[in-house]
Amino acid sequence: MRADATRNVEAVLRAAAQVFSADPQARIPDVAAAAGVDRRTVYRRFESREDLLLAVYRTRLDHLESLIASTLEDSRPPREALLTFCAGGIRLSRDWPADIRAVADPGIRRRREELDERMEAFLRRAGVVAPGLPNGWALRVLQTQLHTAAQETSLEPAAAAELVVRTFLHGVSV
Repeated sequence: MRADATRNVEAVLRAAAQVFSADPQARIPDVAAAAGVDRRTVYRRFESREDLLLAVYRTRLDHLESLIASTLEDSRPPREALLTFCAGGIRLSRDWPADIRAVADPGIRRRREELDERMEAFLRRAGVVAPGLPNGWALRVLQTQLHTAAQETSLEPAAAAELVVRTFLHGVSV
């Protein structure tokens, strides 16, 4: 793919993530306008709105997979890895706000479950999951906190990550 075509696809995907997040009923012309391209440019690459949405979800998962690999699967101390992951996760959610939790596509769902398993394994290895918690509970709590922190744009990702990790590890009580 030519460099300008690659830039256009990236711009379309980023715009689509933002546009569909703000307006789930948005159409391809809305995405094209936000990306600064002609709608024909979008249709040349994506046959339908659904194809474009799936591409956004796949791209978000690509970024999440890279984040997991670069932060949770190395030898750094667990709190440092968690802080770095959370800051990256907050940036990822702000850049790619498309919610993939309810996506029905089997490939997307399977990939999300695999990534969740990798994150859950990290939390267990790090020793931050209290005994007796149901499987997946700690991860869901962390994901909910990350989602909330991503919405709180008054906090920079590093500060938001520190707040998330502190709350996740120690709770909110005195």
